[in-house]
This record gives sequence, C-alpha cells and structure tokens, in this order.
Amino acid sequence: MAVKMKTVVTYRATAACPTHARTEIPVRDLNVVIDEPTERGGTNLGPTPTEAAMTALIACTNVIGNKNAHRLGIDLGEISIAADCKFDRRGVLMEEEIDVPFPAITLTVNCVTPASQEDLDLVGAETSKYCAIAKLFEGAGTDLTVNWVKAN
Repeated sequence: MAVKMKTVVTYRATAACPTHARTEIPVRDLNVVIDEPTERGGTNLGPTPTEAAMTALIACTNVIGNKNAHRLGIDLGEISIAADCKFDRRGVLMEEEIDVPFPAITLTVNCVTPASQEDLDLVGAETSKYCAIAKLFEGAGTDLTVNWVKAN
C-alpha cells in the first residue's frame, strides 16, 4: 500500500532575539539569522527581513523553475536571476501604514540554454502557478513580473 503524503503541513519555529535588530531562527539543522546593518543598530550578520523576503522570492523562482523544467524535460542550462524590487519604506520607517510595501518586483531569469524561448515561456508559466513566495507577493498586491530570457 502506498503512503499518501500530507498536503498541508505545519511549520514551527521558536526564534531567539538576542538584540532589537537580530533574530536567530532554527530551521532544520540550520540557524537562520535575520539582522539589520550596523548603521541601523544591527550586527550585519544576515539580511534584513525585507531583504530576506526578496531573496526568498528569487530562491523559490529558482527551485520551482528547475522542478518544472525537469518535469517538462527542458534543459534550463546555466541560470542567473536579477531582481528589481520597489520597496515603499514608509511603513518600516513608521511614517504611515502601507498596504502594499512592495508595489512592484521584476525578476529576470537569464538562462544560457539550448532550450527555445517558447520552452522558457512554458517553464515560466508553470512556475508562476506553483511558486509559494510569488503567490504571497501577488496576494499582497505586488505587481510581480517574471521574465524568462534565453541569454546568449
């Protein structure tokens, strides 16, 4: 009899907060550090919370993009991802409440690949369906654009 995987799981973490700026979060056998730069009173041991959100989007695009490419039999070749992220800092500066702190993000997924542009467009369309972090940003009102580009 095959074992059915759970479709909804619960993640739990208990973070240590050694300073007002640094948060240490154990995840699996790792210790994730989110911190502020020294000029904002941090120790610069990790990305800020907002930088971590942007980098999570980039990483999710890479992981889910590669899973989709593998499933579709498409060779993505060598990938790099560039991000252009607009961030409205008025909220974190506590100037005013901001409904959409990231109004626009554009990712450019550059692939040095034998695949066609049509194949890359298909991977991009499939990835947009399944990238959990992209779904979070879009659900929050971010205008998210992800361009899959055949680079030379």
